[in-house]
Amino acid sequence: MALVVQKYGGTSMGTVERIKNVAKRVIKTYEEGNQMIVVVSAMSGETNKLVALANEMCEIPGEREYDVMVSTGEQVAISLLAMGLQSMGYKAKSYCGFQIPIITDSSFSKARIESIDDKKIREDLKNGVIVVVAGFQGIDREGNITTLGRGGSDTSAVAVAAALKADVCEIYTDVDGVYTTDPRIVADASKMEKVSYDEMLEMASLGSKVLQIRSVEFAKKYGVVIHVRSSFNDNPGTLVMKEDADMETVLVSGISFSKDEAKVSVQRVPDKPGIAAQLFMPLSAANISVDMIIQNVSHEGYTDLTFTVPKADFKKALKIVQESAAQIAAAGVVTDENIAKVSIVGVGMRSHSGIASKMFQTLSQEGINIQMISTSEIKVSCVIDAKYTELAVRVLHEAFGLARKGA
Repeated sequence: MALVVQKYGGTSMGTVERIKNVAKRVIKTYEEGNQMIVVVSAMSGETNKLVALANEMCEIPGEREYDVMVSTGEQVAISLLAMGLQSMGYKAKSYCGFQIPIITDSSFSKARIESIDDKKIREDLKNGVIVVVAGFQGIDREGNITTLGRGGSDTSAVAVAAALKADVCEIYTDVDGVYTTDPRIVADASKMEKVSYDEMLEMASLGSKVLQIRSVEFAKKYGVVIHVRSSFNDNPGTLVMKEDADMETVLVSGISFSKDEAKVSVQRVPDKPGIAAQLFMPLSAANISVDMIIQNVSHEGYTDLTFTVPKADFKKALKIVQESAAQIAAAGVVTDENIAKVSIVGVGMRSHSGIASKMFQTLSQEGINIQMISTSEIKVSCVIDAKYTELAVRVLHEAFGLARKGA
């Protein structure tokens, strides 16, 4: 008897009819002789409605109360699915994160899972119960409800799979796998049969919406094989797993992009030790992640510092940076929200040269100016004007030969 964890996203849970279809899919796997844990997101659009309500009430909602409210979408979803399974004659039981409990730290809206108590779930599984778990949420050690950030249900599912040593973690979504890029932009994008943890980590951090980055971190750390599949068909999906020799033969596996970042430039910063720390420590203390950073060459004792932050944190970050800039006597702060980050990813890049130059040349031929560049062993990222995003993705996809075979 295998233990299977299945996760269904908001689109899969979008209507009562779709929830009934999820229940049928769960039952099919259960009837094959498997123990079943199902992790679900809120119904499609529900979290956005809750966020809009919070923003209507105040510009920057209190973080604790924000988590109390936005976590309710998953509570509705788990109860509906459990009801559906029961109505079809199966034993099912739903759990909110705090009922298990899933213990997290106290970083509201971005909480990290610290431990999962598996006693109740194991007891239910032993008694033939299909366990339905609310994704995205947990509870801190002070008893506060916490959430894991948008897309956090993926992390919940992988963490539960790791804690209970599940045989497989199937992530069901509205796409049937991981593609070389967004098929809505490039029609001949091809589905990858398998992708390494490291490649998926880069793609998730660079804007790929298929899996949340922390779910991949969990999977890599605990060796959980993830199978990304569609909840609307039975097609084989993409396996996210440990790197193998086949993956290393491909120079570039995929093209990722993100329009979810904003650029912040602090002008005429005094060029002396400790100044950068004064700028970035307050952002770190506010739990705001800084991505790409560029420091210009010092001129007359001053330099410019440019970096990117998530758009969701932009207002909060700008206020902090403006205060810090005033304290260090910088000339001012300039921002740009109309940017995009386009990236090429592939474990094969480790052992091949000329990949970055080919990327830069391809963008140059289309008249696309590169504002910022960052690299790692297996990725190159460029910040460009947002209006060129789709063009950049298409020409890079073609330049690196990623089109579907026979397309």
